[in-house]
Amino acid sequence: MRSKLLFISIFFLALSACQPADPPEEEASVDAIGEPVIAVREPVVEDNPRFDIYSTFRLTADLDHLSEGQKNMIPLLIKAAKIMDGLFWQQAYGDREALMASIADPKKRRFAQINYGPWDRLDGNEPFVAGYGPKSPGARFYPEDMTRQEFEAWDQEGKDGQYSLVRRGEDGGLELLPYHVAFAEPLARAADLLREAAELAEDPDFANYLRIRATALVTDDFQPSDMAWMDMKNNPIELVIGPIEHYEDQLFNYRTAYEAYVLVKDLEWSDRLARFARYLPELQEGLPVPAAYKAEMPGSDADLNAYDAVYYAGDCNAGSKTIAINLPNDEAVQLAKGTRRLQLKNAMRAKYDQILVPLAGELIAEDQRDHVTFDAFFGNTMFHEVAHGLGIKNTLDGSSTVRAAMKEHSSALEEGKADILGLYMVQKLREKGEITEGEVMDNYVTFLAGIFRSIRFGASSAHGRANMIRFNFFEQAGAFSRNPETGTYKVNRAEFEQAVEALAQRILTLQGDGDYAAVDTFVATMGGIKPQLEDDLERLSQASIPVDIVFEMGTEVLGL
Repeated sequence: MRSKLLFISIFFLALSACQPADPPEEEASVDAIGEPVIAVREPVVEDNPRFDIYSTFRLTADLDHLSEGQKNMIPLLIKAAKIMDGLFWQQAYGDREALMASIADPKKRRFAQINYGPWDRLDGNEPFVAGYGPKSPGARFYPEDMTRQEFEAWDQEGKDGQYSLVRRGEDGGLELLPYHVAFAEPLARAADLLREAAELAEDPDFANYLRIRATALVTDDFQPSDMAWMDMKNNPIELVIGPIEHYEDQLFNYRTAYEAYVLVKDLEWSDRLARFARYLPELQEGLPVPAAYKAEMPGSDADLNAYDAVYYAGDCNAGSKTIAINLPNDEAVQLAKGTRRLQLKNAMRAKYDQILVPLAGELIAEDQRDHVTFDAFFGNTMFHEVAHGLGIKNTLDGSSTVRAAMKEHSSALEEGKADILGLYMVQKLREKGEITEGEVMDNYVTFLAGIFRSIRFGASSAHGRANMIRFNFFEQAGAFSRNPETGTYKVNRAEFEQAVEALAQRILTLQGDGDYAAVDTFVATMGGIKPQLEDDLERLSQASIPVDIVFEMGTEVLGL
């Protein structure tokens, strides 16, 4: 097996001058995150504690309820996901195989695989490979020598599009290169795999979605497939695939990055969640802001489901791992049909057990630690995703979407909105008697522990920035207090509840006003990390508490 792996590694390395090929088939040995192990010179071991900040979790799921055809579909979907992985490497860094071959130390090489490049995503994108400077905020979506001023002065329709690269033309000027042209060959292969999988699909809506999504990959016209995805309710297998999130474009937050999830529905947990979606219109009406900031009514076709993840690829697998999904991002689809919320229960459980519980043991006051529960963690995460559908998607003056108006701050502000409105939803649904498990203090204390968990993702992460803003806002509001003798934190319930409402008002108003300058000031003022908090977070590192997780995954892990 090792000699077979060496041959495969050398073969793929020889192809590195072309577009990166797919990782080897699952029958070949793979490392803990599903990437090919590249053969290099004799390792030189480096002692860097950052290389050990991730713990490993095995992505498995109960497949007994699936038919043979459905089981045979999963390897096809994983192959398509691997293509998305290669495309994300090109967007985030460039030549994956050349980078891997240049790194001798196996732990550093694995760290580069986790980060999709030589920059530490959970440490402000600091380089950890010699010879590399700061990561470009525009990744590889834009020319490295392009300035903000040049882009903003460029008179080009569609320059803020989600599905194109900006490149230098022969005359030295800027030009657009659509994704479906830049990545035509790998996208055609991925589309063929989706069509092949559609032939095995027993649910007609899922088969329809796969075929329409295949067309979307090779045309960059994603709205029809987003609509079809919203109509798909009953299939036990789920695929999220394509250029979706804007996080990687930290220059303007315009361009989307390729990713994929292959998921298996947890039928029992999904049944428990189904009843919550119908409350969205009522909760929108009750938001603590003037009527103009909640005038857009979310679609009523939204749904909530729980899944076990069996494969991550691309953007969602880079650095910190996603544990819940709220899609589609298309504002028109959201207003017409709402969104779907997918809770990734096995990945969520891994973060709770391996990170949140030991973190609470270090930073949460002893008399409140019993309030840190998995049900509250699951609920807070779920309602975070639901809350993305609340508020408004377009600025009050109608000039643009909120996302476009907020530019590079849009992701951090939107994640902050979802976090705080998720708690608002928990409060209201408990008042209505719709949530009866545990008590509201479970949600509050677990939420506070979750802030510490996500702050560790760093300033380069939208979730990390959102949590730093919230920590500082809550601290100023007296929502929690710190015991200087024990270095632990305690929720002050009355002040905490007041801070939730105040921050919800602030973020919803900033989004609706579309005032970029005000948001820029808000993020600069509230987004910094103070020395005391840095010291407390360092205690987590000293206690060897992981920052996040990586996955063992693939068809071999699933026994397929």
